[in-house]
Amino acid sequence: MIKNWIEKAVEYLEHSLIPIPQEINELDWKEELSPNNKKLCRHLSAFANHPGGGFLVFGVEDNSGKLIGVTQEQAELIMQKLSSLCRDSIFPVISIDHSVQEYKGMPLLFVYIKESAVKPVSINGKSIEDSYIRSGGTTRQASRQEIGALMLNSKTPHYEELHASTLKSSAEILDILDFRSVFKLLKKPTPQSQEEILKWMEDEKMVENIDDIGYYITNFGALSCAYNLDKFDGLSRKNIRVIKYKGLTKRETEKEQLGTKGYAIGYEGLISYINALLPSSEVIKNALRSETTVYPEIALRELIANALIHQDFSVRGSSPMVEIFDDRIEISNPGKLLPSKKIDRLIRTTPESRNEILASAFRRYGICEERGSGFEKAVAAIELYGLPPLKFEELENSFRVTMYSPKTFAKLTPTERIEACYQHSIIKYFSSGGMTNASLRERFKMSERQRPQVSLVIKEALAQNRIKPKDPNNASTKYVEYIPFWG
Repeated sequence: MIKNWIEKAVEYLEHSLIPIPQEINELDWKEELSPNNKKLCRHLSAFANHPGGGFLVFGVEDNSGKLIGVTQEQAELIMQKLSSLCRDSIFPVISIDHSVQEYKGMPLLFVYIKESAVKPVSINGKSIEDSYIRSGGTTRQASRQEIGALMLNSKTPHYEELHASTLKSSAEILDILDFRSVFKLLKKPTPQSQEEILKWMEDEKMVENIDDIGYYITNFGALSCAYNLDKFDGLSRKNIRVIKYKGLTKRETEKEQLGTKGYAIGYEGLISYINALLPSSEVIKNALRSETTVYPEIALRELIANALIHQDFSVRGSSPMVEIFDDRIEISNPGKLLPSKKIDRLIRTTPESRNEILASAFRRYGICEERGSGFEKAVAAIELYGLPPLKFEELENSFRVTMYSPKTFAKLTPTERIEACYQHSIIKYFSSGGMTNASLRERFKMSERQRPQVSLVIKEALAQNRIKPKDPNNASTKYVEYIPFWG
């Protein structure tokens, strides 16, 4: 099947040859391969910087535009040289495609230099000033103003889009990535043909097709569905680690497990493994006894998914961790909060992620909640279970969330009581509009006669500017509603 880009290239060639030969920005024809590598690199840079990319056509006489054709041997040598230059002499690395097509009875080599998302594309990457553009049908060095314009239209590549593997064949890709499990998560049937699967993987940004000669697995592809992350040198230290300690400190380890599967395909197994390590309690529902962990599973799922999604992959030698103690679970990930984030505004905050491709996939795969609602779901769940408030901590080079086992109101510290009040005010602010003494009592599992104790918590939260009255003019103290300080 002829590719769409070939049809476009033929149209440009006809436009440049008929009625008289003329130079155009989108295409340049060549009689043969120039021995001048610097000149070739300039053309590659210029077309990669050009909107929509551009085309080189070999087998057309330089001056007259007469068709002379190419041999198969010539085409192979040309592509070997151009592929080598794209890989070793151009920065960032650019992608090209090629095809030998018969045009008016002559075999011509059409080479498609794709537009680079990251600009400017320069020679050797030593200086962005060594960048080239197409202008007036010729290739010339870009001015500083033109380089600035290229930078404005440049896309910074996401970590997830970078290559995690060497070039692989289609068969190797299907052996390395567990695509079947992802289709199960999406609740879609697995395509029957290898071509359909690989095209889906390419659209999903799991792999990158290189000139139809092979595929690179992207970081996202490996992180989401690799059978074994240890097979990828740059990701082998990004496996999630689960440690169960004996007691309240790290002095004695009971169990330790290092995950090896990609995050998406290994997620359910990870949750099941953690649940098996957690203390459980017996509940009676519909006259039937059943076992459930003392921690709400939805909170566990959201907090772990958050740690995987928002980790800073640039932090080397560190991985997401789930540490289980007798009285708490600590879930941590490498990297601090983004500069725009504040630790007291994480619940129902404006969604933002370092790794948006991974975050978007987790939502589509049903692993985590919609944008911005994860922490809110977790807090609502721990309130239902009567647990202490979540504890958020920004450490030297990591971020940690701690979920505590159940405590009575009497055993909560003053700080925990105020934080629980603040978090509860956020949940009520986005659901019913405001927190009351009654709703906070229900959150603490307390009765009407304990109203004065809850009033003291509210009073202290007001004093510390964690909450404020919803209506400052309301004179009643009994039915007053409170909202977060930023509400």
